[in-house]
Amino acid sequence: MSSGKVKTGQLWSKNKADLAKQLGELKTELGQLRTQKIAGGSASKLTKIHDLRKSIAKVLTVINANQRSQLRLFYKEKKYLPLDLRPKQTRAIRRRLSKDESSRALEKTKKRATHFPQRKYAVKA
Repeated sequence: MSSGKVKTGQLWSKNKADLAKQLGELKTELGQLRTQKIAGGSASKLTKIHDLRKSIAKVLTVINANQRSQLRLFYKEKKYLPLDLRPKQTRAIRRRLSKDESSRALEKTKKRATHFPQRKYAVKA
């Protein structure tokens, strides 16, 4: 392959098979460069290792993002979402009552509110 850096924008349009193929090529190239490094390669090849690692990361990121979006579509109609697809937030926020739950009131509480409303006092200025 040896095209150097991978542009992330071009990866999004590729399908799963192409991405997997490109990932394989990048990994084999990285392996070759690492063996050359041990054998005593030039400095330009050592900088290429950095670029290759970043390119592999970009390809993996696109693969994982596509996979997650497919999973989100699959679980859209289901009752429960897998933990890793749920919003992270904080533990306290996740355990908090939902808007609907917090606004609910018992029948007795509703009656008390209507029959004995909060008194309004006119305060002299």
